[in-house]
Amino acid sequence: MTGTYILLGVLALAVIIIISKYNGIVTLKNIRKQSFADIDVQLKLRFDLVPNLISAVKWYMTHEKDTLEKVTEARTSFLNAWDNIDGKIQADNMLSWALKSIFAVAESYPDLKANTSFLQLQSELSDIENKIAASRRFFNSSTQEYNTYIEIFPNNIIAGMFGFKWEDLFEITNEVEKENVKVEF
Repeated sequence: MTGTYILLGVLALAVIIIISKYNGIVTLKNIRKQSFADIDVQLKLRFDLVPNLISAVKWYMTHEKDTLEKVTEARTSFLNAWDNIDGKIQADNMLSWALKSIFAVAESYPDLKANTSFLQLQSELSDIENKIAASRRFFNSSTQEYNTYIEIFPNNIIAGMFGFKWEDLFEITNEVEKENVKVEF
């Protein structure tokens, strides 16, 4: 009879440990999702500035149609990504590169650099870029915490049993895209 109680006690302890570890993994995964949602909000704000930016520069950059099309394409990719984190990251990288091109071309247009609308958009974009950078850092931190948690013992056993997988950090893999977006003249 005592052996049965011991066996039941061990089983109950094992169930409690499994539930505890599972809940820990789920909590960290949800924190990671929430941290990307914060990035998503900032990216949406930045992508919402795109039509205004295009409107401000299109009269100056009639022969730079390719650059403006890349900005529009990046915005469309972002809006079509829905729940796809990798798709949104790729669209963000596309927009960062396209914005660099716009600001580089804008150097050739002194009137554009002095345009009040353009300067205001530039200031808003700079503010949003700072918020995106902070959100990315938090996302990467929560992703790293999640990845570490699912790799350590005994969490790795529980993670494997329930199909939790390693998650990617928000990284830019293209060396050209790693350069900062120039938002000041």
